[in-house]
Amino acid sequence: MKSRMLITGASAGIGEACAREWAARGWDLILVARRTERLQQIADELRALHGCDAAVVSEDLSDPSACERLVETLNARGLIADGLINNAGYGVPGTLLSVPWNTHADFLRVLLWAPTELSYRLLPGMQERGFGRIINVASLAGLVPSTAGHTLYGATKSYLIRFSQSLAQEANVRGVHVMALCPGFTFSEFHDVNGMRDKVSRMPSFMWMDAATVAKQAFEASERGDIVYVNGRWNRFVRTLTKLLPDSWALALVSRQAKRFRKT
Repeated sequence: MKSRMLITGASAGIGEACAREWAARGWDLILVARRTERLQQIADELRALHGCDAAVVSEDLSDPSACERLVETLNARGLIADGLINNAGYGVPGTLLSVPWNTHADFLRVLLWAPTELSYRLLPGMQERGFGRIINVASLAGLVPSTAGHTLYGATKSYLIRFSQSLAQEANVRGVHVMALCPGFTFSEFHDVNGMRDKVSRMPSFMWMDAATVAKQAFEASERGDIVYVNGRWNRFVRTLTKLLPDSWALALVSRQAKRFRKT
């Protein structure tokens, strides 16, 4: 019997790439996002390509009851999640006070609350079966100093990294491996959705990775047992540099570069 991976934000970008990667590696899937038609297209394609079972569940994770409802749907349909990729996310351009609170609240529910609640609700079953994988898609932004603009983004990604580290130590004795994935700039719809495509397109090409490579590295790092994995040599260099520099220097360096791609 195949293992089954639940992927949030599976309709595009890293989420879609993970669906393709895990299907190619022999996993069945549960694809979760708001865009039902797009999810169904991906599911149909992956069934034809890999012979996997790909279930589709439409949910908006900014709804406070979405995670509970999602798990109820899985139970009603007899779907068991042996793995969870908390990938759903987006950016909110601007400063904290330039954005309505409801926008921030939705953002926090998707990027902070949902990964925590889904892990809480699905982990017991994984532990009972003695096998599981949880991958929280964080970001290089969670490992370097935060700057003005996109105020909550780096903070939520830093939370996911620390949360993953703690949960990994709690869960590994029961056969469940937890990892924080930390990509940098990745070709996807992310920057189109937050209206920053023009700015980020000016970034040098060596700073970018494609989503398929990020997903492939995610699979391999998870199976190796990495707890925090940073995609790409450039991103690992940036992380190391900011760790070695004095805090004030690192903050100044990151702040100067962030002005090129963040709306403040």
